[in-house]
Amino acid sequence: MFLSVFDVFKIGVGPSSSHTMGPMTAAADFLDGLRASGSGRRAAAIRVSLHGSLAFTGKGHATDRAVALGLLGWRPGDLDIDAAERQLEDLRTARRLTPPGLPALAFDPARDVVFDYGPALPGHANGLIAQALDGAGDLLLSETYYSIGGGFVVTAEERARPGKAATETAGRAKPFPFATAAEMLRMARESGLDIATMKRANECAARAEAEVNSGIALIWSAMNGCIERGLSRDGELPGGLGVKRRAKRIRDQLERERGSNLTQPHVVSDWLSVYALAVNEENAAGGKVVTAPTNGAAGVVPAVLRYYLDHCLGASGEKIPDFLLTAAAIGGLIKHNASISGAEAGCQGEVGSAAAMAAAGLCAVLGGAPAQVENAAEIALEHHLGMTCDPVAGLVQVPCIERNGIGAMKAVAAASLALRGDGSHFMPLDNCIEAMRQTGEAMSARFKETSLGGLAVNLPEC
Repeated sequence: MFLSVFDVFKIGVGPSSSHTMGPMTAAADFLDGLRASGSGRRAAAIRVSLHGSLAFTGKGHATDRAVALGLLGWRPGDLDIDAAERQLEDLRTARRLTPPGLPALAFDPARDVVFDYGPALPGHANGLIAQALDGAGDLLLSETYYSIGGGFVVTAEERARPGKAATETAGRAKPFPFATAAEMLRMARESGLDIATMKRANECAARAEAEVNSGIALIWSAMNGCIERGLSRDGELPGGLGVKRRAKRIRDQLERERGSNLTQPHVVSDWLSVYALAVNEENAAGGKVVTAPTNGAAGVVPAVLRYYLDHCLGASGEKIPDFLLTAAAIGGLIKHNASISGAEAGCQGEVGSAAAMAAAGLCAVLGGAPAQVENAAEIALEHHLGMTCDPVAGLVQVPCIERNGIGAMKAVAAASLALRGDGSHFMPLDNCIEAMRQTGEAMSARFKETSLGGLAVNLPEC
């Protein structure tokens, strides 16, 4: 099993990795498939239907907009928001696509993206069917895609036959092919290496070390840039709930209180939380964000890493790669053995996974041994088990923004507890991951990103 650090941490756009980035990628992939097919030259129109959670919360997550952007040729990592908005406006008027290598295609975003509120498709809660029609309205090509969390997209065939999906196995054989935490710890003992070093060796089996280093630096630059943008902006978030940005106001309060007798001992937790709020307010506004491992949980890892750099004694920027490589190793284990999708596992799979990743990364850069790092990840994940995904109005705002701040606090507490021990503990991380998988499987769909239960339907009376 190998999931690259660049798959776990993908630079993209808000508000959702599974409901925005995934459908955008699927739509762009469909056009590539249409070009490669023998029928592409006869295509005259495109239709897309959204199913399961993509339908129920697609409006709040701008899924229809994401599909249109994908059909316009954009992918999350290279999206130019200003240029894309101009193209969307032109598309709404012309109701026609002009993709390179294909004839002009009729497509009206308001009519041709269908929200199907019936039963979900069999492969995953986030399903999308893209179809190309000829001039007579006959079907030329149809493909079913599943957005499985974190911006990952698979076709129905790949979902049914995982061996065909190359994402986790691409490249040469890896020197440390751990698929479980137990294997990871065994390889660490046998090699005498820490988790970050093993993960780096796996990455360097697929790409040059200079590329790995520059890629990790780019990831942190994007994460930290997102924090800074969130800390500098105020106003109201889009979507109609009237949620106001708070990160800038809180940061300004904290800056005024620096060094004064107003400072409380717990103020460092406020800094930790405000870093996470800043990221997730940017995500909610549709800004540039890094999956960590998803958009809905994007604030936890950068907040804890920024906390380490700004507030921990002896912190060093040279340890940023170790933090992110360790976090990615844990995220890969969770995705491989359970899920990081809120629509599949609830928020335990998103913020819970992010907290486990961040706890592991922090424990590692504070000097934790591999067994302590595994313990930190387990503590953080264990105390998110059963957490539902119930976004109000399908928007990644309530409770998602605050939930990232609390997840970051849990991650720091978990790392601290693990460092106070010797790495031995009762519940192994592998068993905790399996418990999360089972819990997600048993959880009602009402509490898994459909906005049909929980906080989403228990709103204040006006």
